[in-house]
Amino acid sequence: MPVKEPSISVIVAVKENLESCILGKSFEIQLLLTALLAGGHVLIEDVPGTGKTQLIKALAKSMDGEYRRIQCNPDILPSDITGVSVFHPHEERFVFRPGPVMTNILLADEINRATTKTQSALLEVMEERSVTADGVTYPLPHPFILCATQNPIDFEGTYMLPEAQLDRFMLKIAMGYPDAATEKSMLQTHSQGQPVDHLKPVTTMDRIAEIQREIREVHISEALADYLLEIVRRTREHEAVLLGASPRASLAFMTATKAYAFLQGRGYVLPDDVKILAPYVLGHRILLRPESRLDSVNSTQVLQQILRQVQVPVSAGR
Repeated sequence: MPVKEPSISVIVAVKENLESCILGKSFEIQLLLTALLAGGHVLIEDVPGTGKTQLIKALAKSMDGEYRRIQCNPDILPSDITGVSVFHPHEERFVFRPGPVMTNILLADEINRATTKTQSALLEVMEERSVTADGVTYPLPHPFILCATQNPIDFEGTYMLPEAQLDRFMLKIAMGYPDAATEKSMLQTHSQGQPVDHLKPVTTMDRIAEIQREIREVHISEALADYLLEIVRRTREHEAVLLGASPRASLAFMTATKAYAFLQGRGYVLPDDVKILAPYVLGHRILLRPESRLDSVNSTQVLQQILRQVQVPVSAGR
């Protein structure tokens, strides 16, 4: 019987696969893998051409998973995403035709271009991992991750994501422009075509599901859990904040820190894991007061202030 490859080796292989396509974005790739291993969803907000779509395609290819892409626009209907029941005259019954959501990795490109009604069709998908049509619930494949992108500067024909949907994204990240040396390397690697087209799978979705279960066993001390919760609680009490992070955010925060610690080769969470992930887990969940926005206060500044105020526990490791 063949010996199973260690879990961390599997994830390192996936990470190296992604880094061979998306140059100079090692930390952003770690964040994406954090969400994947924690069973969460990711919102990638950045300007066009920074590699958002290529990153998700590379992730799907690396794990030999089913991949579907939805190009969101105002004309797309909820049934275009979830599926629709079609009447078969010969069988004299309705048959459910699943939509693109029935996959392992779903890319909702420019999600904010879909209407609020269509966006709401993803709420059950993100939370329950299922689709309900005509009173029948259909489970999604496992594992499942929704990766959505949006453009932060083009607002014509867009619809703001509701707070309930933003709260269902475990992480919000940005790709950013590459530095000069990385962009030069990118020109060389793309001279023979898109690197993602030549990627080979290094693991399977079943193996990823096993590793997701292992993440639950990563240890977080009681003192560190209290530290994490205090950060979340203060987002609700800050004078500049109208709506702070929810209890769902607390759970997502804890699970994300466990997955991030695992990616660092540890079986326990450290305070640095909490501090590193706080802006990406909590930033998009904070709704500022109108007067605060007028004073150019943003969620990043609020979180930085909270992290400076909350005392780091002295004994918070193993």
